[in-house]
Amino acid sequence: MPASTRSWQESFAPTRLAAWRLVIVVAGEALVDLVVAGPSITASPGGAPYNVARAVGRLGEPVALLAGISLDVFGRMLAAGLEDAGVDTGLLQRGARPTTLAVAQLDVDGAANYTFYVAGTSAPAVTDVAWPTSATTLVTGGLGLVLTPLADTIEALVEQAPAETLVVVDVNCRPGAIEDPPRYRQRLARMAARADVVKASDEDLDYLALTTSPVDSARALLDLGAGAVLVTAGAGVTTVVTREGTRDVPVPPVTVVDTIGAGDAFTAGFVTWWLAQAHDRSHLADLDALSGAVTAAHAVAAVVVTRRGADPPSREDLPPPW
Repeated sequence: MPASTRSWQESFAPTRLAAWRLVIVVAGEALVDLVVAGPSITASPGGAPYNVARAVGRLGEPVALLAGISLDVFGRMLAAGLEDAGVDTGLLQRGARPTTLAVAQLDVDGAANYTFYVAGTSAPAVTDVAWPTSATTLVTGGLGLVLTPLADTIEALVEQAPAETLVVVDVNCRPGAIEDPPRYRQRLARMAARADVVKASDEDLDYLALTTSPVDSARALLDLGAGAVLVTAGAGVTTVVTREGTRDVPVPPVTVVDTIGAGDAFTAGFVTWWLAQAHDRSHLADLDALSGAVTAAHAVAAVVVTRRGADPPSREDLPPPW
């Protein structure tokens, strides 16, 4: 069957990754979450970029993860999770350092507070990466903007990205892991200058302290060079901010089990929907296109919060028009 006659789902099914060009590279940390809920502790694969890559893979888009992964038992668990979701593992850098850990303590509302154990571990140890020539989209953020040399490597990768490449930065700020806040803010400013889409929660923007208002902070990111900013607020509205205007997109009500991986699922849903609609950088001024992608992203995140841990949905788990 000629490629032009295949459906979107057939062309981008995970089982066809070897035969189809790579579209998305997600770059950043892969780690293990030790989720503490009352007296129980559960080890789960995690790390924001890792979660994004798995969610994109389950949604059927060709995706690879650039990350450092240990050869230990946790590292093998992380690699198996990627393979199960159809994520290309060819860009992983594997080594003997132990797996990076994050202890996630859940509060009564299911929100997680994180403590990270990173010294001498696998996630920061990513170096010497050349631009993957088959990539048309780069997604990064989280601890990938914090841990070195990983953060230096990713920043260099963003600088290498061809002009037509869609660059998405999901801030996903973890203050407990940031040892040098001014350096972190400076790096994010440089990344925003090339970013086409920046996703930031209202809490992220509070930490960055760009202004006293999340929307004004989003406009400050536009002034740095970002194409569009998506401001999330948990169960509140997501605000799309562009140079042409702003728009609030409501979040559907849902019963929350926990919020682990919800923001990552949103990012994956947004990018997957954006590409499925054949949108590119030239559509970033279109509030209707951005709002439609945000609505689709909300649907993906809504499934994740009803499950324990970062367990992204497949397309079959999602409502129309997915």
